[in-house]
Amino acid sequence: MRAVRVESGKSQLSVTTYTLQKPYSPALFAAAAKELDGVAEKLAAAAGAPLTERQTVEVAGEKIRAYRFGTMRIGFVLVGKREYQLLCQDAGDTCTLLFKSFTLA
Repeated sequence: MRAVRVESGKSQLSVTTYTLQKPYSPALFAAAAKELDGVAEKLAAAAGAPLTERQTVEVAGEKIRAYRFGTMRIGFVLVGKREYQLLCQDAGDTCTLLFKSFTLA
């Protein structure tokens, strides 16, 4: 696991990478989305906030699942054997900027 985290005032954002046990391919999106929906529900419950948004969006040219609970927004980018977890907390446009500017290295 590797992570980068930035804080400024009330805004926080991070990108954390994980190694997947099995390679991901876009053909697995429906199954992965269902699993990620469950993960997001657990994260929201742990934060004591209802899951208010779950959607499929495009980030870095990839179809991903993104969620919102409280002031948190999280997105899961799956590519090959890599998972990128985009996490941000703020009331402004920081989350939008993170999701629009993220690229795969």
